[in-house]
Amino acid sequence: MIDRDAPIYVSGHRGMVGSAVVRRLQRDGFGQVLTATRQEVDLRDQDAVDAWFDAHRPQYVLHVAGTVGGIHANASRPADFLYDNILIHATVLRAAWRTGVEKLLYLGSSCIYPRDCPQPIKEEYLMTGPLERTNDAYAIAKISGLMSCEAYRRQHGCNFISAMPTNLYGPNDNFDLQGSHVLPALVRKFHECRNSADGKVVIWGTGTPRREFLHVDDLADACLFLMDQYESEQTINVGTGKDLPIAELAETIRSIVCPSAALEYDASMPDGTPRKLLDVTRLHELGWTHGIELRDGIASTYEWFCEHEAAATAT
Repeated sequence: MIDRDAPIYVSGHRGMVGSAVVRRLQRDGFGQVLTATRQEVDLRDQDAVDAWFDAHRPQYVLHVAGTVGGIHANASRPADFLYDNILIHATVLRAAWRTGVEKLLYLGSSCIYPRDCPQPIKEEYLMTGPLERTNDAYAIAKISGLMSCEAYRRQHGCNFISAMPTNLYGPNDNFDLQGSHVLPALVRKFHECRNSADGKVVIWGTGTPRREFLHVDDLADACLFLMDQYESEQTINVGTGKDLPIAELAETIRSIVCPSAALEYDASMPDGTPRKLLDVTRLHELGWTHGIELRDGIASTYEWFCEHEAAATAT
């Protein structure tokens, strides 16, 4: 187990993943959780990152910061996603090596795997085929991040590990209809349908693609588990091992948020990858499994959304 009294840095602490990780660390008794806002340190600026690491000297790093978004955001801003995410990991990993960080966990994304992977997706399928076109720039950036962890291990002996989470949701998610992922977008659409005159929700695509969803609090728990238990160079998948069609996801959210809503599928919009289910055998064999089932997680996420609606819909 890593030292609960040592300083531990969580990048991107205001985001959905970062805030969940901070909550998990605090609940487990970590007394020196370090964070920094974008105004305090721009993670794309090596000089600024170096100065911050020199001043704060974290012993451990949970590097979960990134520029993220759904199909529309990735497809319309590929250069931004590539630039931001490459720099965000390049600067932090270099500063962590230079200042002697004892252990670092880098979070990638399941979109790094080929578009037409055999299912469920094993870790060794990485870079065995073409990427999904709608998020290939983001995927390339995340692939370079996990390869950077491997490179620092080989050249400098750094204890840098990486994990690939599946699709995430939960408190502090992005509910912007132009930039969010499918689950928070549907939560907002069904919420707004409650006060809509026509009572209809339009869903992008055909509803047939299958997706796996992991509550962000479960991911935070897995991150701490891996920091305590995992030492391998090979990246490791983090998920539930269960998936469902987008149409079934929509039905589940409708039943929770607005049971009277009518569904309409817009097949002119992209479906994205046909299926994306992670093989989590390795993580299960280590002793970790998820604890929050999808319906319960959606219900609690919707409660959070209702309590924070003004902020959640500000963009």
